[in-house]
Amino acid sequence: MIGFLAKKIFGTKNEREIKKLRNIVEKINALEKDFDKLSNKDLREKSLKLKEKVQNDKQLSDAITKGEIVDILPEAFAIVREAAKRTLGMRPFDVQLIGAIALHQGKIAEMKTGEGKTLVASIAIYLNALTGKGVHLVTVNDYLAKRDAVQMGTIYKFLGLTTGVINTNQQSFIVKWADEQAFERAIKEDLRVWPEGFEGELLPQEKFNIEARKNYFTIAVESERRQAYEADITYGTNNEFGFDYLRDNMVFSKDQIVQVKGHHFAIVDEVDSILIDEARTPLIISGASEEDVSIYYTADGFVKTLVKDEDYIVDEKNKTAVLTEEGIKKAEKYFNIDNLFDPKYIDILHAINQSLRANTLFHRDKDYVVKDGEVIIVDEFTGRLMPGRRWSDGLHQAIEAKEGVKIEAENQTLASITFQNYFRMYEKLAGMTGTAETEAEEFKEIYDLDVLVIPTNKPVIRKTIQI
Repeated sequence: MIGFLAKKIFGTKNEREIKKLRNIVEKINALEKDFDKLSNKDLREKSLKLKEKVQNDKQLSDAITKGEIVDILPEAFAIVREAAKRTLGMRPFDVQLIGAIALHQGKIAEMKTGEGKTLVASIAIYLNALTGKGVHLVTVNDYLAKRDAVQMGTIYKFLGLTTGVINTNQQSFIVKWADEQAFERAIKEDLRVWPEGFEGELLPQEKFNIEARKNYFTIAVESERRQAYEADITYGTNNEFGFDYLRDNMVFSKDQIVQVKGHHFAIVDEVDSILIDEARTPLIISGASEEDVSIYYTADGFVKTLVKDEDYIVDEKNKTAVLTEEGIKKAEKYFNIDNLFDPKYIDILHAINQSLRANTLFHRDKDYVVKDGEVIIVDEFTGRLMPGRRWSDGLHQAIEAKEGVKIEAENQTLASITFQNYFRMYEKLAGMTGTAETEAEEFKEIYDLDVLVIPTNKPVIRKTIQI
């Protein structure tokens, strides 16, 4: 009862935090009219001077990385808002500024679908990118990484920051102006998508300056991987950031490292999926081992001399095949050894066991096919071929020996890390999602991340019906 009354009087912890952040938003809003009067040239210069100030003040730079509410935050956020208006015709709402502050503080911002998470992230990214330490925006696929980098890259580039993108297959990009001369003209002639002096949350279509917008188009131009990471801001997927980290730990020279700026600040989109659902998913880089695979040919030759039920027993239901006492004696004689189970003969025993399974439990044109001298697995549920997939623990090699094709060495793990351990390396971590509150306890326990539920810009009229 007392707790209920306290909440009624003082509000919930989330409501109290939102109230505090609204005070900061008021300071940002107080700068809007003055910033609106600045020319494009003056606004850009203000951004460049702010960047220089941050990078020349280690204490300030470190405070930003720690997520502190620094004195320059209102100015930085007001600059981004103004740049978004002029280049994209988008004006961040007050609740979006609140979301951006939460991200800067290293929290998870829970925002409803359609509340503009991409724009929210760009505001927090701008402030943190001023340090020059590098900011990573982590999303779920290559398409979103490239799309958001190009769109938000317009704001960053206008304000003097660089943006890179990392995609799969080592594809990397740098965001550039589609027409550098058009951009320079827009600066010189003070062209704006959002008209000077117009006040409002949304820009009416008839006031949207389409001709001005054409001067601010950006494109993704192919670049070296390292160059994409040297940018102030880098967009990419969780897989690519993780694999690049593993590859960096396998290089022979520092010159080959691509994640040159380290791990200072990351914003993770769909944070519940990446940090909770896939937390223990390992990223693995593997390579061929140097083991002698000829043992599988020898083991296969031996197994083909055995007699079922006399030398081995097969259990089709449990997918097992084991040697009998008679089979063990024959193995010791065949390989000229005194005790098959002596630890020094473990490789021989393993090869025999896998060859026995290959010859008795796995059937050609059912479990696998042989095509162009290669054993290809057949998916047991769909019946489709799965080229590139291999059975582990020597089974694939045993089947290759059985079919008389070239035996490929089994892969071994060269480097591995889970998403959980990778993202815990960042000095500051933040995230966005539509459904984080239900997993707030896990976020706090595993990553020491608090969840802040951001109010919607307009009241939600949708009703959720329980079925």
